[in-house]
Amino acid sequence: MNLPVYSVSQLTREIKDLLENSFPRLWVEGEISNFKRHTSGHLYFTLKDEGSQVNCAMWRFRAGSLLFQPQNGMKILVEGDVQVYEKGGYYQLVVQQMQPAGVGALQMAFEQLKKKLHSEGLFDEAHKKQIPRYPERVGVITSPTGAAIRDIISVMARRFPGVEILLYPVKVQGEGAAAEIARAIADFNEYGGVDTLIVGRGGGSLEDLWAFNEEIVARAIYASRIPVISAVGHEIDYSIADFVADRRAPTPSAAAEMAVPARSEVAGELGYYREKLTVVITRRIGDYRGRLAAFKTSYAFRRPQDLVHQKMQRLDELQRNLALAMIHQLKFYRSRLEHLQQQLRAVNPTAILNRGYSICYKDGEVIKEAARLQPRDRVKIRLARGAFEAEVQRTEETS
Repeated sequence: MNLPVYSVSQLTREIKDLLENSFPRLWVEGEISNFKRHTSGHLYFTLKDEGSQVNCAMWRFRAGSLLFQPQNGMKILVEGDVQVYEKGGYYQLVVQQMQPAGVGALQMAFEQLKKKLHSEGLFDEAHKKQIPRYPERVGVITSPTGAAIRDIISVMARRFPGVEILLYPVKVQGEGAAAEIARAIADFNEYGGVDTLIVGRGGGSLEDLWAFNEEIVARAIYASRIPVISAVGHEIDYSIADFVADRRAPTPSAAAEMAVPARSEVAGELGYYREKLTVVITRRIGDYRGRLAAFKTSYAFRRPQDLVHQKMQRLDELQRNLALAMIHQLKFYRSRLEHLQQQLRAVNPTAILNRGYSICYKDGEVIKEAARLQPRDRVKIRLARGAFEAEVQRTEETS
């Protein structure tokens, strides 16, 4: 019996045709392992359970639509087609869509982003800015046709009519909404003409509110120099924008109440401070009036001339003391000067000559020893009065 002989490529191709035509598109549940994201954007991983495993691939154009980040150990459900990779000679599952097992993809993406931004410090209270108490302009980023902007305008007009509202119209759901919201926050910061920003929309499902759970919006709110109130109309659950914003309002109407004070409250505060100011000023005037009365009854005010005369008398005493001190100093320095003059006179060479001594010079040098002279040397003799020249006849030395 002659059996057909296949090449490896032929055999693989036969198996590929048989396998791929036998299995329609199907769902498979398992745990991710060996997860790799290639530089091309394609995802490669193994899907396994207790008994077996299968290689999986998800092409870039499909992976780009994932709302969460697949990780090793994560249990997932995938929809895909069984295919044979001819070059490797093994079968694999080409994934068309993926979702976490037991939890929705949106919820998984929300938890992942929340954990990531929390670890980076975007939710820290230290970064929260104070909402201005009395704003002149409030910027609102929302849909121009939704109920949110109508509620905000209505509340602000009732509470604080003088405030100016600047609306930046954006999409609040659907493709491109997050990018528009982030761009609006950046544009308001570049403009710089508003005191507070309200960013939000009315209520809806998690899918409807998803733009406010996007990372681009969270980072735009965190980077804003203008205080931001998040007004995503979902009273029970929080959005990522709520965690990052400086204040979180459960509804757009509540955000408007946070952004501006109530006119009645301001009027009440002004009335309170007016009364308090009147009391303080009255008390202060009374204190100064009492101090003035005390001054008027003091000795200085009752006998001002006596005080002047006492100061004049004290001035005379100081002048006398100063004169005596100067006379004493002059006597002291005069006595010291006379003493120094006596000392100078005692060491004056002229005074010595007056006692009968003389000074002998040779070539301008004073001669102190006879040994320095020779017979016939010419010398000059200085007396107390006058001088004369002489010639040495002989010298004598004394021991």
